[in-house]
Amino acid sequence: MDEDGRPVTPQRGRVVVLLLTIGLSLVFATGVVARPAGASWDRTYDVVLFNLPYLAAAGGCFAAAVRVRRERIAWVGLGAALTVSAVGNALRVLAAGLQGNGPSSPLADAVSLAGYLLLYVHVVGLIRARVPRFHPSMWLDGIVGAFGTLAAGVAFVLGPYLYPDPGQKAVAAIELVGPTTSVMLLAVLVAVGSILGVRLDRTLVTVTLGLCCMCASDFALFALKVQHRYVDGGPLELGWLACIVLAAAAATGAHDRPAPVDRGGGSRIGWRLLAVPLACIVASLFVLGSGWTHPMPPVSAWLAIACVLAGIARIAVTFHEVRGFNQVKQEARTDELTGLANRRALLERAQRIVTSATTGRPAALLLLDLDGFKEVNDSLGHAAGDDLLRQVGPRLREALRAEDVLARLGGDEFAVLLPAADVAEAQVLAERLRGQLLQPFTVAGVRLHVGVSVGVATTPAPAGTVQELLHCADVAMYTAKSTRTGVHVYVPDPVTGTAGGDRLRTMEELRTALTDGELVVFLQPQLDLRNGDVVGAEALVRWNHPTRGLLSPADLLPAAEQAGLLRPLTDTVLELALAAAGRWWTDHEVPVSVNLSAANVTDLDLPDKVASALRRHGLPARALTLELVEDTLMTDPERGRAVLSDLRRLGVRTSIDDYGTGYSSLAYLRHLPADELKLDRSLTADVDRDPRAAAIVQHTVALAHHLGLSLVAEGVETVATSVTLARLGCDVAQGYAIARPMPVDDFLGWLVASESALLDEVLVPLLSQGGGPGVR
Repeated sequence: MDEDGRPVTPQRGRVVVLLLTIGLSLVFATGVVARPAGASWDRTYDVVLFNLPYLAAAGGCFAAAVRVRRERIAWVGLGAALTVSAVGNALRVLAAGLQGNGPSSPLADAVSLAGYLLLYVHVVGLIRARVPRFHPSMWLDGIVGAFGTLAAGVAFVLGPYLYPDPGQKAVAAIELVGPTTSVMLLAVLVAVGSILGVRLDRTLVTVTLGLCCMCASDFALFALKVQHRYVDGGPLELGWLACIVLAAAAATGAHDRPAPVDRGGGSRIGWRLLAVPLACIVASLFVLGSGWTHPMPPVSAWLAIACVLAGIARIAVTFHEVRGFNQVKQEARTDELTGLANRRALLERAQRIVTSATTGRPAALLLLDLDGFKEVNDSLGHAAGDDLLRQVGPRLREALRAEDVLARLGGDEFAVLLPAADVAEAQVLAERLRGQLLQPFTVAGVRLHVGVSVGVATTPAPAGTVQELLHCADVAMYTAKSTRTGVHVYVPDPVTGTAGGDRLRTMEELRTALTDGELVVFLQPQLDLRNGDVVGAEALVRWNHPTRGLLSPADLLPAAEQAGLLRPLTDTVLELALAAAGRWWTDHEVPVSVNLSAANVTDLDLPDKVASALRRHGLPARALTLELVEDTLMTDPERGRAVLSDLRRLGVRTSIDDYGTGYSSLAYLRHLPADELKLDRSLTADVDRDPRAAAIVQHTVALAHHLGLSLVAEGVETVATSVTLARLGCDVAQGYAIARPMPVDDFLGWLVASESALLDEVLVPLLSQGGGPGVR
């Protein structure tokens, strides 16, 4: 508590310790200039007042040890060093007498030496708190700093006393213990500086300045003592006071710092790290040069030689680090398989090019994606696929300029960055590159042909950044792949400024739409051609996009496929379709059809999911028909058939959609557990005008009926088509001639009024032309 009864905060406590130390030091400094006369005062002054600043600073260090846990050992060491030093000073004064010229006792010397050794604990503790792990270069830097300092200290500080000038007496080695410990302390400080480098660390700088002041005073006072001119209380003792004050300042300013970051094997290069070791090597060379003209202790020469050898070793380590750093840097920017630049290197170069591109000097990016690469991997193995990818780079390089950047982005995707090319030049080069890749490759002894889709984008317009450039090229490449044009140039929409069918943006927005209820289903009725009954309704997904309006499946299905959202999309459509069917099932038992994706067909949990969904909506199994395209079973036919068999055992009907477009339709009909076939619109569109189309439909009807399947004709857009299909034996029709897809509420109204409307529009023309039940 302070004088006003208020608690002393930690910050105020540190200030109090610092001010107390400074105040006591000022009292001692005043006594140095004008000490009151009297023996009792001299004893009080030298034994008590002289050591009070030590004890005050020690208290600040112990408080810092409690406050700063990471540096606890360091501050305990400094606090103990100051306390022990204060005891050693008192013992020395008592042994030397009031005049200060008597011999010191061995006990006082031993205690003072212990105080010096505890200072090493403090310095080592500080560096350990800042360096998590010592690397070889750090050890060498520390050795260079320590040996260089010791060489100079022994040569120029201790040497004159070991090899005095003519007429002067040499100092006994035992008397050099004090200055030797100071030289060693300086060596430790310089070693720390060599390891950490030149940087502004307030605590280290403050402590180092304080210890340097102490060592300077020790050297000066030792010189006076050798000359028998030393007297206690002289002005040179102010160096110790400066050390005490700086130690207290460092302790009060110490604070918890973030945990040190281990940089791993990173290269330690730079003037801040090499400045101190270089200075020590220069000092060692100076010591060796001075030894030719002045007598010096041999140990100083050996220390200098050791410093230089350590410096040479440091150069070797630096060379190894630089070579390793350059190798890692090169590997980080190179594709391991092809040796081409990778995505990182391409983006770094693109950043510079995009920044310097202007309207008069545009740049371009080509994005290339191989077509049919998966089949190579599946048929010949991944080793063959890797071999093919390695051949792509040299093939493309032949058509590129020296300044163009060719990179592999990953998988079978490559990119070409053109530093100076407009749209026309980029498109011409894209066509040339595509022509190069269309030439056959020889892989594993097999001649292969692979296609390629190329997207072209330019900067600064329409892409102003690297991300936009890559995005635009990706959109153009996907458009080239989906439209099978080979090469497509990104052209922004004149209204929105974006590409039509912006796939990447649509993918992200679709994720939100699945959770925010933006998806709805439209229903398209299916009519029995024999009696005019509504026998089903296909659920077709629509997206109520907040800015783009109502989007059809053509706008969202490709994005869902690319984003891996087909399964959750189908699950959502299934829920919406069953919820809609639940609204009419009580009055009209019209089943609803839902399309399955390949991901759903091979999902072993699908039967359980369907059964749970039917229970949630209170519908029987016959209220649902699941449609699949035969190609969806290509990934895992056995697993797909098992899933469909489980669905049929539940009582859910299954339908083969788009029949007639697959390359293995007849083979699959033998094994697919299906209830109906849906003829693709490509077979039914001209059935009333093309005898060949009519013959295909007629024989397909016969095949389906012999296999026990019903036949649904899609794409029926005219009454004439529906009449012909009925005459050919089709069971069910679906298309614009009956009704367009409509929202759920509209379908409910249509369903109520369907009987009379359909009788007038479809059945009457059908019966009048000889169609009807039993017509085959």
